[in-house]
Amino acid sequence: MRKLLLPLAVAVASTFVLSACDKAAETTTQTAAPVVETVPLPSDPADTSAWKKYLANVVTNNMQGVTTTRPYMYYIPGGEDDKALEDRSNQLENVRGVVGRGVLPGNMMAFGGPDSKITADFVIEAFQSAQSGSFKDVVVLVIGTPEDTTRVKEALAASGANVRTAELK
Repeated sequence: MRKLLLPLAVAVASTFVLSACDKAAETTTQTAAPVVETVPLPSDPADTSAWKKYLANVVTNNMQGVTTTRPYMYYIPGGEDDKALEDRSNQLENVRGVVGRGVLPGNMMAFGGPDSKITADFVIEAFQSAQSGSFKDVVVLVIGTPEDTTRVKEALAASGANVRTAELK
């Protein structure tokens, strides 16, 4: 009789735990999908905080087919002052390191900033060392003008990346 008490207690406890998990799954499926609000394009190119919110909103709206919940997001500052040049240089070294190591399929890398040309030039330069086919099934989202994003698509074609574009608007 003593030998049966322990397995019986484990079975009862497991039943309660599993039934609680099932209730949590039911409440999760019953809740509505979150409504994603649209953040307007910032009018001030120097307002870094507003630009980062805008870019995060654009990325959130373009996550189709991405299996991870945390994309690699890169804000590319515009301007030609010393701080902007230094920030872009540091960011470029960071992205080159990521490109060199590679990104697992199903992930997203997103790039954007107030100056579409600077962003496109940045992405093209950062991916120069990408091996052919090394970014297969990785989404690269570039936020900019159609002319600039077309240049990026052409430059990244050999990497195998799924290059998506979102227009600054």
